[in-house]
Amino acid sequence: MDKLSLKKKRFTRRRIRVKKKVRRNTELLRLCISRSNKNFYAQIIDDTKGHTLVAISSLSKDFPEMKNSGNIEAAKTLGKLVAEKAVAGGIKKVVFDRNGYLYHGKIKAFADAARENGLEF
Repeated sequence: MDKLSLKKKRFTRRRIRVKKKVRRNTELLRLCISRSNKNFYAQIIDDTKGHTLVAISSLSKDFPEMKNSGNIEAAKTLGKLVAEKAVAGGIKKVVFDRNGYLYHGKIKAFADAARENGLEF
């Protein structure tokens, strides 16, 4: 098995494990993140109704202009913005869906910034 397919297999296994734990908690809203090398995306989803309540990315107009919108600083800024939007919309508690990404670097910076600005998870 080559290195790339092994890495993809581990990521998929991690993603399934995380999703299984997140889906158990149906009474809370889900803070789902996704990332690429250049951008970062976050949304708060109500799984019972199938609606996205809050969505923001490093490409949106609310996001300040940055040289690199895919680094740790951008993740911190996005975490702050999503928490402010959620609290303004009356959302306090969510469950964090890291979508199979390791809790390190950009993901950790995003989560810490969201917690500091009022979200509980």
